[in-house]
Amino acid sequence: MFSPNEKQDPEIQNEAGAPAHYDADYQDDRPAVVCPAHTTERRLVYKIDVHVIPYLCIMYLLAFLDRVNIANANVFGMSEELHLLQNNRYNTALVIFFVPYILFEIPSNVLLKKFKPRVWLSICMFGFGLVTMIQGFVKNYAGLLATRFFLGVFETGMFPGAFYLIGMWYRRHEAQRRYTFFFSSTTLAGAFGGLLASAIGKMDKIVPGYRGWRWIFILEGLLTVLVSFFFFFLLPNFPEEVKWLQEDEREFVKARLQLDQGRSAAERDITTRDVFRVFKDPKVIIGGLMYFGLIVPAYGYAYFSPSILQSYGYSPIQTQLHSVPPWAAAFGFAMVIAYLSDRFQHRFLFAIFPILVCISGFAILISVHNNREVQYAALFLVAMGAYTAMPVIVCWFNMNLGGHHRRAVGSAWQVGFGNIGGIIAVFSFLKPDAPRYTKGYSICIAFVIFSALSCLSYFIMCKWANRSRDKSVRDVGLTEYEKMELGDLNPDYRYLL
Repeated sequence: MFSPNEKQDPEIQNEAGAPAHYDADYQDDRPAVVCPAHTTERRLVYKIDVHVIPYLCIMYLLAFLDRVNIANANVFGMSEELHLLQNNRYNTALVIFFVPYILFEIPSNVLLKKFKPRVWLSICMFGFGLVTMIQGFVKNYAGLLATRFFLGVFETGMFPGAFYLIGMWYRRHEAQRRYTFFFSSTTLAGAFGGLLASAIGKMDKIVPGYRGWRWIFILEGLLTVLVSFFFFFLLPNFPEEVKWLQEDEREFVKARLQLDQGRSAAERDITTRDVFRVFKDPKVIIGGLMYFGLIVPAYGYAYFSPSILQSYGYSPIQTQLHSVPPWAAAFGFAMVIAYLSDRFQHRFLFAIFPILVCISGFAILISVHNNREVQYAALFLVAMGAYTAMPVIVCWFNMNLGGHHRRAVGSAWQVGFGNIGGIIAVFSFLKPDAPRYTKGYSICIAFVIFSALSCLSYFIMCKWANRSRDKSVRDVGLTEYEKMELGDLNPDYRYLL
């Protein structure tokens, strides 16, 4: 007998030929897949969740915290002590992070596949934690620039690597909640960073010569370094390599993913030819533009919301505490949208709606200048909109890429190119524009609209491709190897809209 939430699927059989436990939430019109007799698909997916998502979330939470804690440090006097107030030095220090971060995204994903995710990501984690600590000891502007550059070097693999890895574990209709929960590590980092900074900031001069802003870097970097040692053993690898799945479970995981996305070509290394072949697909270019448009408001908010809040008349401690609720609201909103997106197996409208929320927040900020409560509420809308739309866009694009090679290159391209928007964001909010920041808000609105138009273009291209393949001859004589090499360009593949 099956439990109330399980049912027999005649296409899913165990090795003895009897029907295996197969959860109704996962039933569809797939070909037969042998599920191990000792488990169900629901339990197996839960097992994957426990071993994959929490560690990646903690890793990226610490990475994002180490990246944006410079905004918290600035509230506690970093610019005054390091003489960053002239010639937009603070903004330049933010920008230099993005140079290696953008350039090394694709090489990092290639190395991740070569060295295994557990090894590569833990090495990167140790590196950016150590560099963050060193930021707490810098004595001048040049030292800050050097540390920010190397922070970008070590952080370059975190985001695309994790998205690439998640995409190799889950079927497309399961992925959005996992992507959003992972991405929401950024919102948790923003909230946690504000609380942590408000506490650490009180350590001002507890050691002679070391103000509170230095301790923010030192202690948060030390935490990352310590965690990286444990994560060398805890971070997940690809499904073909993990030890915490039994052999029959690994085979089932690989089979269910193959039926959903096609064969992955996990056994073959990524070549330079693979990289260039990916960029022949115009949908890949559009995927980078979708993300690029949202990076500007996202980084604008992450780096400058403490300064914006401080311009409302809050003290440094009050500023840090007031920065927490918008991040928390963004987390809740993002998870609701992710659940609905997976439930309806649709992405486009669930990307556009939060984009509209983000635009409404900036519209209020650009027009209201004398009502602190309304302005603060608008920051909620900005954070909720930007940090909800981004994981939907990234998941939509990544999970529409078939195979290891296209997904490794495509995910790195999207994040790498998109982060050029971080450079624009940094120079959109300049000190002379405070407290109204009219130019910064206008730039953000323009780029959010650009992202919406890119999403519409991507939706049309995917829908057109699906219709064209539906009308064409299904059997075009391709071998299984040729289909594997084509990935999502395989005529049998259908894009999620």
